[in-house]
Amino acid sequence: MVEATAASPRLPGPGPRLKVCGLREPGQARAVAALGVDALGVIAVASSPRYVPPPERPPLFAAMAGAAPACLGVVVVADPLDAELDLLRGEHGHGVVQLHGRESVERCRELRQRLGLPLWKALRVRSPDDLDAALAYAPVVDALLLDAWVEDQLGGTGHRIPIEWLDGFRPPLPWWLAGGITPERLGAVLARLQPDGVDVSSGVEDAPGRKNLDRVAALVAARDRAALGT
Repeated sequence: MVEATAASPRLPGPGPRLKVCGLREPGQARAVAALGVDALGVIAVASSPRYVPPPERPPLFAAMAGAAPACLGVVVVADPLDAELDLLRGEHGHGVVQLHGRESVERCRELRQRLGLPLWKALRVRSPDDLDAALAYAPVVDALLLDAWVEDQLGGTGHRIPIEWLDGFRPPLPWWLAGGITPERLGAVLARLQPDGVDVSSGVEDAPGRKNLDRVAALVAARDRAALGT
């Protein structure tokens, strides 16, 4: 079994960890972190409507850390080239690199060694067989993130993995669930599944990259109610 690291979601506290992904403004990063989420994601994929250019990423992570020092900064990339790796090192303010492309097991192993940071591997699930394939990554990453498969889109679509596919899914490392999670749906999801973390983007947005703070607060409250069984 892969041991939990400082970047894994196995931390003290009620329920699964919450990650809000796709922040674009320092003020929002500060406000969202202060509401009690456990991680913030910043998108470094140029094709995304939530893309943040390299010079703007450190201020986002600094704002997050100023509001909630324990909140974890996650930079989200897809198939990074060797020439881009300097932008993914820890001195830019993030604590985790999330790989959301077609990175192979061997490429993940190499990136983990070269970057010296925890890696989370996102996998887009389009059939139950993909869950078996996901386990091949267990020795080379620190967590898995499962999202729904949508052609030509890497994430943030609001599409859901059929929940019955995930019944009994127990990988030997922490795993995060993404795809169509909303404050209204979270309780039902957690009543059936036991992810270590939940990743939310479009489910708490007014527009791509613009989070609705009331919905983020409702998400945190829904997680806490589920943890208490109320």
